[in-house]
Amino acid sequence: MSITKNDISTREDIKLMVDSFYNKVNEDEILSPIFNDFSKVNWETHLPRMYDFWGSILLAEGNYKGSPFLKHIPLPVDKTHFDRWIQLFNKNMDELFEGEMANATKLRAKSIAHIFQTKLEFINKNRE
Repeated sequence: MSITKNDISTREDIKLMVDSFYNKVNEDEILSPIFNDFSKVNWETHLPRMYDFWGSILLAEGNYKGSPFLKHIPLPVDKTHFDRWIQLFNKNMDELFEGEMANATKLRAKSIAHIFQTKLEFINKNRE
């Protein structure tokens, strides 16, 4: 018997997506050290910022203000980190949602990760 999952359609869906994803990140041996040890992320401020980020992208809420890439420049990340991020993101999405918006969200996340990875590789290559 399969369980029918809903598609992403509300702010509450965004919160569920973000909270469950970052729970996975915090338990991950590759990503957790970047977020918690190196960046020392303040989760009380980071999570609402991520609700706004994804709400602006997926629901056109327009609440997110900022330049997300700039925060990633100092991070010691490479392809391994981005691959794991996408793996966890897709796993999280597949566990929680299904439908057109869920599929579009996974594609958007993959695109964002690819752009960030490419830009960081360029920056780091030119630092050497």
